[in-house]
Amino acid sequence: MAKKSMIMRELKRTKLVARQAEKRKALKAIVRSIHSTDDQRAEAQAKLNKLPRDGSPTRQRSRCAITGRPHGVYRKFGLGRNKLREAAMNGEIPGLTKASW
Repeated sequence: MAKKSMIMRELKRTKLVARQAEKRKALKAIVRSIHSTDDQRAEAQAKLNKLPRDGSPTRQRSRCAITGRPHGVYRKFGLGRNKLREAAMNGEIPGLTKASW
């Protein structure tokens, strides 16, 4: 089980990313646009740099939905490898079976 503080920090980041998504998208569009002047680009880049770093989606970490474990998390299920295996063995995930050949 991960520390509660780490899990809460990740939730806080997720909310911040959702809140600032549109603003970041607009500023990045200005920076990438070939029609923007150098002054516009510099201004947009400065505004982007002033935004909180945790608002960037790349700062998010995928964590297990049950335990909060940060490593070995399967995106498709949102579970860590240990909990995914347990859920599969208990038949809680439809269509997922243990491989045997």
